[in-house]
Amino acid sequence: MLATPIGNLADISLRALHVLQLVDAIACEDTRHTQGMLGIYGISKPLLAVHEHNEREAAMGIIARLQNNERIAYVSDAGTPAVSDPGARLAAAVHQAHLRVMPLPGASSITALISAAGLTGDAGCFVFEGFLSSKAKEREAQIQRLSSEPRAVILLEAPHRIEALATALAALKERPLTVGRELTKQFEQIATMPASAFSIWLAQDKHRSSGEFALAIHPQAATESAAGEGERVLKLLLPELPTKTAVKLAADITGEPRNALYETALRIKGE
Repeated sequence: MLATPIGNLADISLRALHVLQLVDAIACEDTRHTQGMLGIYGISKPLLAVHEHNEREAAMGIIARLQNNERIAYVSDAGTPAVSDPGARLAAAVHQAHLRVMPLPGASSITALISAAGLTGDAGCFVFEGFLSSKAKEREAQIQRLSSEPRAVILLEAPHRIEALATALAALKERPLTVGRELTKQFEQIATMPASAFSIWLAQDKHRSSGEFALAIHPQAATESAAGEGERVLKLLLPELPTKTAVKLAADITGEPRNALYETALRIKGE
């Protein structure tokens, strides 16, 4: 499993180039894309198409080649295979065949954004959520769930869906959001803003909606995290219990003041 650049073609390791020259064939997500990339590095190898639509079947052919002592590298179009890209099923099938899977690390939009975002809290802990649902209601439910997550959250998004995501992220209000656009490429942008301002930021320049995106929702402040937990617990209890009982249990669970929780409960019931 060999990581390739996410944009700047200089971001490939010497080890990766060495392995690409040694292998008997290269399995890849898109043969045309990979052929162009290899041409820049002066490498020519047989290519095997392995993408999300044929991964299970193609894995069997690769396993047969490996059992015949061939050396096969697998690359996705950009970054590390199996991280929001095809490759996981292939790796699992190779493991099940009792053959070796070797990772060759490289460029990553996830760690690139984290290193530049200035995230603080919990010693750099974060949750990788990847791509949210393309369906509006499911996406909103996912963001509602993430709103009570105290750690940083990393998202990925494509340009044709970024405006819809920005609209949904407005529900996070003033929580800081770092946007990484076209990371490592010529028109790279990294900007931090309140989540509620993301749609405005996109609208200020028509070019900002193009390119691939990585986004970091910053960790919650301790007080924000606690308040979010109380509201989350109340939303679970109120449909099943009387208001006073739900407030009492929520206070016991979270340690928050009953008066504040009671006001929150009334707001939730009035929504």
